[in-house]
Amino acid sequence: MTDTSEPDWTFRADCPTRPILDQIADKWSMMTMAVLAEPKRFNQIKRRLEGVTQRVLTQTLRRLERNGMIERRVLPTSPVGVEYSLTPLGESLREPFLHLYTWAVEHADDIGARQRAYDARSASARSSDG
Repeated sequence: MTDTSEPDWTFRADCPTRPILDQIADKWSMMTMAVLAEPKRFNQIKRRLEGVTQRVLTQTLRRLERNGMIERRVLPTSPVGVEYSLTPLGESLREPFLHLYTWAVEHADDIGARQRAYDARSASARSSDG
């Protein structure tokens, strides 16, 4: 019996949702969108995202802009500045993202404990194999 609740193309390699999910599931994309609760300049975003390189942040911002999640606005300042903000489409992702983020925060300790237990079991199995 076939599950008909999802379209046939959902799990195909050419499914149009794959590149979208790849983009929004990327840690830097999600963290950047979280930082953009209010419009910010590039260096403000970079300072908030510890560990992100200038190159990776630039690529992330370009992908988010291309996908319609954020907009880039040139500011009439001297020197010229650029500000990034969420679009209505990007805002529509905030609620589901916040649910995922809240879940991750609530379960981080449990997941960490399970990872350590798995790693210990794996290390023990490797040492007994050798």
